[in-house]
Amino acid sequence: MRSGRETGVHDERETLPAPAAGERPPIYALPENTGNDGGHTAADYALSARTQERIADGVPANTRRAYARQWALFTGWCADHGRIALPATAHTLAEYTSLLCEAGQAPASIEQAIAAVRTMHRLAGHTGRPETESARLALRAYKRDRAEAGGRGQREAPPITIDALRAMVSACDLDTPIGRRDRLLLVLGLALMGRRSELVALTREDVREVADGLEVAIRTSKTDKDSAGETIAIPRGSHPLTDPVAAWRDWLHVLDQAGHTSGRLLRRINRHRAIGPSLGADAVNTIVRDLAVRANVPSAEMVTAHSLRAGGATVAYAAGVPVAVIAKHGRWAPASPVVLRYIRAVDRWRDNAMRNVGL
Repeated sequence: MRSGRETGVHDERETLPAPAAGERPPIYALPENTGNDGGHTAADYALSARTQERIADGVPANTRRAYARQWALFTGWCADHGRIALPATAHTLAEYTSLLCEAGQAPASIEQAIAAVRTMHRLAGHTGRPETESARLALRAYKRDRAEAGGRGQREAPPITIDALRAMVSACDLDTPIGRRDRLLLVLGLALMGRRSELVALTREDVREVADGLEVAIRTSKTDKDSAGETIAIPRGSHPLTDPVAAWRDWLHVLDQAGHTSGRLLRRINRHRAIGPSLGADAVNTIVRDLAVRANVPSAEMVTAHSLRAGGATVAYAAGVPVAVIAKHGRWAPASPVVLRYIRAVDRWRDNAMRNVGL
């Protein structure tokens, strides 16, 4: 397989220069227009720095970074090959897509590249351009070729079951601050069906103990674009290791002793057991995977923080919880294909045509 450099496409693992402190990627900047359009002047198109900052902050940071990166790669390729990036023709997008396929990039990465190009055109006022049918046909052929060649499909984090969760909590040293923090991280991650960004954003004030368990305020989430917020109810558990209330109380005791009576809930802990600032999203992935390995969870090397979110949806559906209730609890869109994918995984075995045929 040819490398990205041989095909004229930057490899997806190359690192772009990081933006300066406070700088926003330009992907979500409004297009400049200083001409006289219907009596408008340059003043009508002026934006203050603070307004530009708010517009950029209206888009999730991960999306900004990913799309800015894809747009930079596309414009760089266009410049290298004498093509116009904005507005691009359907032919340019199709050729670029084909070259990404030749470079062996994952289909999901190519989908993201197409989406980034389309988004930049839309924001610049080029509605409907470039047309993507040819690019998507090329991508479809690439997916088929990969499947026929035995290529790996989209890699998905395996869901954590209740038994796996208890094994992972058992792997925590609950006599230490790290063990107590990690226990709460695991239990909340599954019970909330929480995203990494939601878990690390939690503060002490966001969690409240009530008669039936815990109420957790999710102030904003990926699907809550207007940050209206939602309170998620988590019932008390039936097992001492994974009872959310017990895990919450034990970690709160650690925070109280360290003098952290407010602020972030899940915090870093150094080797001297000193409790520091907020835990990072990448650290959550590392913690969850390491505990899965220590607990000998099946496919532990593929486990990520998302395994907790997927596990919450999977075990809830297996217990008979309606799909709509699961989607609302996990803050998915009502018709999310992700939730349906978890459900199909359960139904594959629960409603199996060969289950009772006597083989």
